[in-house]
Amino acid sequence: MTHALVHDLADSGHAAPRHADVLNELVGVVQELSLARDLDAVTAVVRRAARELTGADGATFVLRDGDQCYYAEENAISPLWKGRRFPMGLCISGWVMLNRRSTVIEDIFTDPRIPIEAYRPTFVRSLVMVPIRTREPIGAIGNYWARPYRPSPDQVAILQALADSTAVALENVQIYGELEQRVRDRTAALQEANEQLRHEIVERRRAEEEVRQLSLTDELTGLYNRRGFMLLGEREFRRSRRENQSSVMLFADLDGLKTVNDRDGHEAGDRLIAAAAAALKASFRATDIIARLGGDEFAVLVTGRREEAGLLRDRLAEAMSAINRAQAMSLAMSIGIVESASGDERAFDVLLAEADQAMYREKAGRRGARSQNAIGSPT
Repeated sequence: MTHALVHDLADSGHAAPRHADVLNELVGVVQELSLARDLDAVTAVVRRAARELTGADGATFVLRDGDQCYYAEENAISPLWKGRRFPMGLCISGWVMLNRRSTVIEDIFTDPRIPIEAYRPTFVRSLVMVPIRTREPIGAIGNYWARPYRPSPDQVAILQALADSTAVALENVQIYGELEQRVRDRTAALQEANEQLRHEIVERRRAEEEVRQLSLTDELTGLYNRRGFMLLGEREFRRSRRENQSSVMLFADLDGLKTVNDRDGHEAGDRLIAAAAAALKASFRATDIIARLGGDEFAVLVTGRREEAGLLRDRLAEAMSAINRAQAMSLAMSIGIVESASGDERAFDVLLAEADQAMYREKAGRRGARSQNAIGSPT
């Protein structure tokens, strides 16, 4: 294409573009096609360039669709076949693709390959059709003239150069589309994997929290166990100290549990333990630390609450009496209470030990008459 490409474009009846202008435009078209990333972009370039490069009266951009020719785009002085499909064996673009070579038809009315009835309503009298890729063609580009005319070899060469560039562009579009699809698939797979990972993390944290709760909670009563009381109770105790709040430590021992276990069985003993836990929950706030330390021993830490020990005893006695009346049982507890005012330097475990000792002093003082005198016993 280094020789004169357009020396006889003037024969078409249109003002022939200058040789340099055609070359410059063809280079620009090739660059545009190299940047096209989808079929619409390719179609837009071909629609304009197919007619302008040769000075024809019209041009079509045809794509192969299975065994049909799909007239995807056109640029002409009047309508042609845009959007229509024809069998490969019945249209000249199909002939070009099937035979893998270009053709020039100077007079459409004398060529047996032309379906005259399809062309009769149009302005077309002469044409050139070139394949888009000669090996396994994927389409064709056609130029049309409104009068009998034979395009020059240079005009055919220009149109074929456009078709060759279009073939490369369409292959690039396919590759680019496949890459984009791979990226989308990979992104979707990563998102799914991330979502699964997030789900697994949530489930693991939930499981860890359940394990943590189990490790801090007494299974029978739902209260904190000894470990939970020592961990959370001491944390709350330190907080109250920092805020100069007073605190109360209560230690309780369930009276008569061994007798109930021996006489009525351990199920009855478990019911008595659960009743004691219910009485404690009813007597204290949700923010107070209530625990079953093990067996028949319970502890409560109360912080930031200005109530005398006697009031706490009375509230607990009322709760146990209500349970005894409702469930016809003999729930009673011996308790010890130690108060710690703001500024008190005794440690958490020291208060717990002192409350335990106070409970044992009360139990020892009431031994022999526990069922009549212990808090909550029937009268």
